[in-house]
Amino acid sequence: METLKGAIPEGLKRMIGDSTVDDLSATSSSLHSFFHHFEPFHQLLTELADPKHALCGKSKDAALESKQLGNQCFSKGDYANALDCYTQALRKAPFEASDMENNFVATLYINRATVLHKMSLLTECLRDCTRALQICPSYAKAWYRRGKANASLGNYKDAECDLNMAKIMESSSSGKRQIESEQKNILDQCNSTSTGLQHKENTLTTVGEVPQGKLQCVTIPEKGRGMISSHDISPGSLVHSEEPYAVIILKHCRDSHCHYCLNDLPADRVPCRSCSVPLYCSQQCQTKAGGQVLRIFPEVHSAIEKLPSDLGEYAVKVIQGHDSKHETENITEHKHECQGVNWSAVLPSEVVLAGRILARFLSERRTSEHITYFVEKLLIVLLHYSSWLTMAYMLLMQELSHFYEHMLPESKLDTHIYSIVLLYCLNRSFGAAFSIDEVSISQVVIIISQIKVNCMTVVRLKSKDAHGFSDQFGEFPSCAYLTSNVEQVRVGKAIYKAGSLFNHSCQPNIHAYFLSRNLCIRTTKVIPAEGHLELSYGPQVGFWDCKDRLNFLKEEYMFQCQCTGCSKVNLSDIVLNGFCCVNPNCSGAVLDSRVINCEKQKIKNFMSQLKIDKNDDIHTVLNQNNASCHIQPGHCLKCGSYRDLVSSSAAVDKALIFIKRLLDAILSKEISNTTIADALKSLHWLRSNLHAYNKLIAEVEDNLAQAFCLLGELQLSMDHCKASIKILEKLYHPDDIVIAYELVKLCSIQLSTSDGAAMDTISRIGDIFSCYYGLHADLVFPYLKYLRR
Repeated sequence: METLKGAIPEGLKRMIGDSTVDDLSATSSSLHSFFHHFEPFHQLLTELADPKHALCGKSKDAALESKQLGNQCFSKGDYANALDCYTQALRKAPFEASDMENNFVATLYINRATVLHKMSLLTECLRDCTRALQICPSYAKAWYRRGKANASLGNYKDAECDLNMAKIMESSSSGKRQIESEQKNILDQCNSTSTGLQHKENTLTTVGEVPQGKLQCVTIPEKGRGMISSHDISPGSLVHSEEPYAVIILKHCRDSHCHYCLNDLPADRVPCRSCSVPLYCSQQCQTKAGGQVLRIFPEVHSAIEKLPSDLGEYAVKVIQGHDSKHETENITEHKHECQGVNWSAVLPSEVVLAGRILARFLSERRTSEHITYFVEKLLIVLLHYSSWLTMAYMLLMQELSHFYEHMLPESKLDTHIYSIVLLYCLNRSFGAAFSIDEVSISQVVIIISQIKVNCMTVVRLKSKDAHGFSDQFGEFPSCAYLTSNVEQVRVGKAIYKAGSLFNHSCQPNIHAYFLSRNLCIRTTKVIPAEGHLELSYGPQVGFWDCKDRLNFLKEEYMFQCQCTGCSKVNLSDIVLNGFCCVNPNCSGAVLDSRVINCEKQKIKNFMSQLKIDKNDDIHTVLNQNNASCHIQPGHCLKCGSYRDLVSSSAAVDKALIFIKRLLDAILSKEISNTTIADALKSLHWLRSNLHAYNKLIAEVEDNLAQAFCLLGELQLSMDHCKASIKILEKLYHPDDIVIAYELVKLCSIQLSTSDGAAMDTISRIGDIFSCYYGLHADLVFPYLKYLRR
């Protein structure tokens, strides 16, 4: 892409960079004309969209190479790498439906199943065996491995049936003797087992909950459309739930998360059948994404026709299990990308997402069951426009906002280039349905700009560096402790047509989270009738100060935030990066020039108010009666005393050198007494220069809590953890979800020391999580169920 961009004449670049929406037809036509006569452009299209040049296609030679590496790892007992090699082989192996009896893919599934069994991943092993049998029902080794997995799971009845099937399908006498020996072992295990209960696989199911109340979409001055409540809504109420119109996984999560549902991938991940890019958590997700259903008819398979009726019924039940019953939906998001071509793996996520939106719209238009819907939606448009792409553009313009004219010149140029490239790639998949002219290009430019400001980032909660914590399948040890950070990991981007109508606030009253790929929105505060429902687009009060939030929102979403958190003074924005007063008896805050420039007018407005709530913590850091001349860099907002910010900043920088050494020691788990002593001294320097509620102090207190935890000094760890939380409760609301994450750390230490206060902490964590996640709390944050035990 850089080659294309570099070749564009400077005059054309300026024309595009200065363009408005009204100029798009001209700019699109000019750039398209230039590319049409530019040979490297056509060479790029060939590399992106011609299956003959694809790097993402299937290759049996590459699959065989990965299989051989897997065999070598397996023979050495390196099961983790063997598992990865066999998965890569499955990803690359072509599916040869014509050769079902000696299918290479079925062999790979059994090789991986064997590794999974060795790793005690029995349920995953069972699923891989079933997948092999769905391809080749007469595969004796698959029935045998399935029987052993069922026996290990305690499913003795199924294990016996599996081994009977294996014995019938096995042709060699030595193989039959091995199976009979295994049957005897299973019979002995069954007789020695006190319970006859069958193993039940633990599956996380979505808790059904219907959104409460009715919301209204209204036009809000200076904000456009937004959502308001039609009645009073209490905190913790689910007010909205929605499936995405289109979704795309982010590139850094392609090997760790399902490309359809965006959940974590299991060990027995399922590849796409036609290309080597996506991985799925199940065949259901693979089918929904690509629309490819493996149709199995075992009842007419020659080997199964000869079975006794009861065993034949069992074989049919196994092979036609829930993993292969999923019906294909009419809208499949990956199908148009799934031809071995490279463009969906190379182009930016929002561009691929635009392709999925357009492909879905086209598919819906072509599907007969959607005719009535589109006649109703597009009747007026059909009278004036002949292009279906124009119809899609008109509908999206009604649903989503765009800020093309606020985009930076370079971003406008990139959007033009990607729009042309995307249309050519879609044209290779759909043919004449995607015409390429100045009208269609300009419309795709707007659609991509809409995606930039309307798409939502799908996140997952993740706790990293959990010392002493078992994984989600194990038990919570009585002596465990958790000093890791709970973070939101970005896994995908999605368009939610109704979800995009909720406006932003840096002090939100609703909270968005995701179950699989579905958006859920829940209230966190009381919302009165006709009250605005506002969520955070990323940064909020307490996380960043006002100037950083404003810059982020301007760059990412192209609007100037005017929410209450940014237009009125608040304690967090004053102290988050503030310095303390030189007067030890004064609790006032001292600000540098960057913060002063952002906060000065808000502070003046605050000081001019006639009536102020005396319980507001803002009074601890500034004086309403203070002269406006004290609202200057380096001057205390409460008493006016001056602090030398140059020397204070130098002291902070010096302290951070020792804190960095502490962090390195924590990472290596080699913490010396000298490192701890230097870090404690640095904390003292920070407290002598920074305001008591400065977020950096909270972070250092948290670092020390983690360090003492690793050293086994749990009481000291608890003290520093509490000190960190005390500061964060000033920066955020005490019932903010961020506080709950920090309380999880405190609770884990309390449990380790048998502190009686742990139950109160658990109760508080539960209350906050219930408000933010309701019945879905345990699904979103699995650690919560351990704390409740």
